[in-house]
Amino acid sequence: MTDLLPGIQTGLDLVGVFFFAVSGCLLAARRRFDIVGSLLLGSLVGLGGGIVRDLILDRGIPNAFAQPVYMLPPILAAGLVYFHVVRVERHRRSLLAFDAAGLALFCVTGTLKALEAGMGPAPATLLGVTTAVGGGVLRDVVANEVPQLFNPRGVYAVPALLGAGATALLAQAGWLGIPSGAAVAVAVFALRMLSLRFGWRVPLAARLPRGGPSATGTRRR
Repeated sequence: MTDLLPGIQTGLDLVGVFFFAVSGCLLAARRRFDIVGSLLLGSLVGLGGGIVRDLILDRGIPNAFAQPVYMLPPILAAGLVYFHVVRVERHRRSLLAFDAAGLALFCVTGTLKALEAGMGPAPATLLGVTTAVGGGVLRDVVANEVPQLFNPRGVYAVPALLGAGATALLAQAGWLGIPSGAAVAVAVFALRMLSLRFGWRVPLAARLPRGGPSATGTRRR
């Protein structure tokens, strides 16, 4: 199905954990949390999506708990943000960039894990998207922020869906390797960042009536 070795997949997974953890630590810095809160928020976003994935796959203890190495990226992220190695002054832009990088890697690795567990392309794609967006939703809810998934500015789940779908199709065709997997991740990252740059949006859940909200009239008393 793919020539990505398990060690390479684990490495990509850890890099994705790190990118997401940095986004969580930057949000903690913005909200004036202490270093413990930064570490916990970074761990939540970095590991949350993978834990949800592993629980759905029912493959025993999630990797985040079975392999202690998964705690290293959040610790590193908290330290980098604390010592301003990652520029906290530009936390909003940096947060979105690191979040987009984690989204790009996790939609690929999450889909691969699902395919290896025997899922078909469609459910594997859905689980890849869940892995990619799950940690970010947990991060924003805990920090009392509007989740990026529901933010009307930019597209979030759409790049993850396209990336997970492309990963599943490439794997089924036997064309998924390091170059093609990296290309998918780069494309997802680019699409997410471009959507933020140009304010791309997906259609609202319901079309507003002509004239805006006021056209609905006043509520009867």
